[in-house]
Amino acid sequence: MLGKSKAFLASVLLLASMSGAFANDISPVGRWKTINDKTGAQDGLIEITQSGEELSGRIIKIVPQPGDNPDGLCHKCDGADKDQPIVGMTILRGFKRDGDEWSGGTIMDPRSGDVYSSKMHLDESGKKLYVRGYIGISLLGRTTTWIRDDACAVKHCE
Repeated sequence: MLGKSKAFLASVLLLASMSGAFANDISPVGRWKTINDKTGAQDGLIEITQSGEELSGRIIKIVPQPGDNPDGLCHKCDGADKDQPIVGMTILRGFKRDGDEWSGGTIMDPRSGDVYSSKMHLDESGKKLYVRGYIGISLLGRTTTWIRDDACAVKHCE
């Protein structure tokens, strides 16, 4: 009887350690609803992908806000993004995993054309992504919360 108890305990410990390993493997790869800080309404959809060890993200959809350019072009962007369509534009670049967060990247605000240093981390469930954009040090910035688009995890969304 004692042998069965030890085997059961070992199985429980093995499963517990495996679930912790899986929790650490939760990734921001997928589609995310961006939420407007002022209104609380969805204002876009971002798709985060991974290439090698780096994450990047592009705009899949924009929900027009008052004051947006009606032509959907990024007139305030610099370089190759200037006057290009906002939908399809890569706004997240260069994120690498650092423990429980992804850092070392940049985020571009297509409404202003401004580029910020950025880092991000997931909540424990993997359904919320906290994206922080900042200038210089992380204390001088703003964090937005994105919500995982579960519908797009099951089917193709546009």
